[in-house]
Amino acid sequence: MRYAELLLEIGTEEIPSGYLENGVRELRSLAETCLKENRIETEDELQTFGTPRRLIIICRAVSETQKDLVMEITGPPKSVAYNDEGIPTKAALGFARKQGIPVEELECINTSKGEYLYARRRVRGEHTINILARELPKLIATIPWPKSMRWGSIDIPFVRPVHWVLALLNGEVIQFEFAGVRSGKITWGHRFMSSGPLEPKNIDGYLKVMEENHVIIDQHERKQIVTRLVKKAAEGIGGRPARDSELISTVANLSEYPSAVCGSFDDDFLDIPDPVLITAMKKHQKYFAVYDDKDQLMPNFVAVNNTVTRDESIVKKGHERVLRARLSDASFFFKEDMKQPLMDRLESLKGVIYQADLGTSFKKVQRFTRLTEYVGEKVLGEKVPKEKLNDLSLAAKLSKCDLVTQMVMEFPDLQGVMGREYARLEGYPADICLSIYDHYLPVRAGDSLPESEIGAIVGLADRMDTITGCFAIGLEPTGSADPFALRRNALAIIRIMEDMKWELSLKDFILKSLSILSEDLEVEIESVCLKVINFFRERYRQMMLRSGYESDLVEAVISVKFDRIDQLRNRIEQLRRFASGSKDFHALALTIKRVANILKKEKKPFVVNTDLFKEKSESRLWETYCALKDDVYSCIEKADYYQALNLMTGLRKPVDDFFDGVEVMIKDNIALRSNRIGLLQHLRSLFESIADFSRFSI
Repeated sequence: MRYAELLLEIGTEEIPSGYLENGVRELRSLAETCLKENRIETEDELQTFGTPRRLIIICRAVSETQKDLVMEITGPPKSVAYNDEGIPTKAALGFARKQGIPVEELECINTSKGEYLYARRRVRGEHTINILARELPKLIATIPWPKSMRWGSIDIPFVRPVHWVLALLNGEVIQFEFAGVRSGKITWGHRFMSSGPLEPKNIDGYLKVMEENHVIIDQHERKQIVTRLVKKAAEGIGGRPARDSELISTVANLSEYPSAVCGSFDDDFLDIPDPVLITAMKKHQKYFAVYDDKDQLMPNFVAVNNTVTRDESIVKKGHERVLRARLSDASFFFKEDMKQPLMDRLESLKGVIYQADLGTSFKKVQRFTRLTEYVGEKVLGEKVPKEKLNDLSLAAKLSKCDLVTQMVMEFPDLQGVMGREYARLEGYPADICLSIYDHYLPVRAGDSLPESEIGAIVGLADRMDTITGCFAIGLEPTGSADPFALRRNALAIIRIMEDMKWELSLKDFILKSLSILSEDLEVEIESVCLKVINFFRERYRQMMLRSGYESDLVEAVISVKFDRIDQLRNRIEQLRRFASGSKDFHALALTIKRVANILKKEKKPFVVNTDLFKEKSESRLWETYCALKDDVYSCIEKADYYQALNLMTGLRKPVDDFFDGVEVMIKDNIALRSNRIGLLQHLRSLFESIADFSRFSI
């Protein structure tokens, strides 16, 4: 097998920095799939890179031809293919001709339907360059982007207009067209620090001309360079840059050849709360804040540029002038906001529509304030001081007031942050201030959970109102569409309830939320409640599967008694321990499955009458059950599920003897059949107090 170098570069207008990393990952995945599906082998790692102006595929060893394909085709029955003298019929001759082989090379194969003709045909591999000429345009067009665009008369959507395509296999151009651009052997360097077209002959030549023309193609290398440059610039004025991996990634994907400069702003701006300064620098200008050795913000910043400048002072002044305008606006908004107390803004929420059917943000705050008080009473105990409940109510009412401040309207990322800062400046207690920020946590999967108890309770109530409200009006998530982030909100509720170990019934929580909602909206409470519980169950299942738990183990636990989130993980852990460590697990699970199968169609509960027992195995099973059940339920009450499972193993032999000794579904004695079904129903109830063992694939 001979191998060749593959080099592909798609040159574009500037790709948004937030799109680039995922685009590069998808490009690699698509390229690997393309080569595999087309039987093109590689002897070297396929690599993908990206800069704001280009997407790149490099592989130093792809096969020059695709691998031969041996096709095995079944033809007509032998009885039809040959006559009585063994001479091929038209059916055999036609099959051979269609497969492109002599009739003498046909074989016979035995199948369940008899003997059939069988042909092996080798399909010679095509030249890789011809395959790539067909496949690369499709591959490029398939890269998923958050948003694509069309330009001019080009009907092919892509992330940004394409200006050139460099496509070489061993130095030979792979001929194709994409988005109106013919592939060729020409590329271009840095937009401002390079001039004229470049013509690399191979991968090494390409890497060399990129380096010489100020293009760092490796996004990971650019991140390392940005980190080093920003740190050095901050150290030049005795500071250190903010630790911000997200911002490093953003600016690295905005530049092909990064450089850094340290600027300053007026000390007076330090009177603005730190989060405002940091957000103004980061979100609008992509600047790094700078701290001193006491972790105090300095009146400085570090900006990353896409060029190496001749006169750094001019560039620095430009950055300072732009930031000064931003900070002046922020200072104005801050001073204006401070003229009105935070609580007075609650009335302004009446003018903010939360959702057409669910009313205004003011109405939403009213609902989840009542829900906050309910959760507080449940999780903090019936004897919770009235002052604590008042704090919960106050925190809920304040939690959304900053949404109508000028600062948050200008910087939406500061919701919760500004509420906390304004509440602090107005003299509210520290835990109330913190809760305004905390109730938004976690913002996304993996984020930190609320630090304050009040913030956690308000966050639960706010999210539950969102979920039940959307389900009540039919705004359930579908596929990838989830405009109100219900999946994320449900996962946040699960994580908080699990972390806080609150003894809160999920069903009661949902019903209370729906009850409050029903005062203003017609709601089918029972059916919506069931939908919401199933929604939570699915989110919990996904969370545990991502954490590495076995699917049938999770299903066994969450399919029964899915109400107390604080208990679920412990049940799963102890069931996993029992399943992996007990020699009785498989036998017990099979026995329980047998019980479940008998009771599949039996919905009506039956009472057990010991006077109707006819066989010793019935009496023995009932006696064993009665002797064990109190101890089992006592263990479950103490959350000692492992010991409860060990006790349950004592039922295995009596159950097996019962099935061997009696006919449960006896037809000619309804009373006897009902009694035996009732006995099994008691057993099932005991088993399902921990898990549904029928979910195990044994």
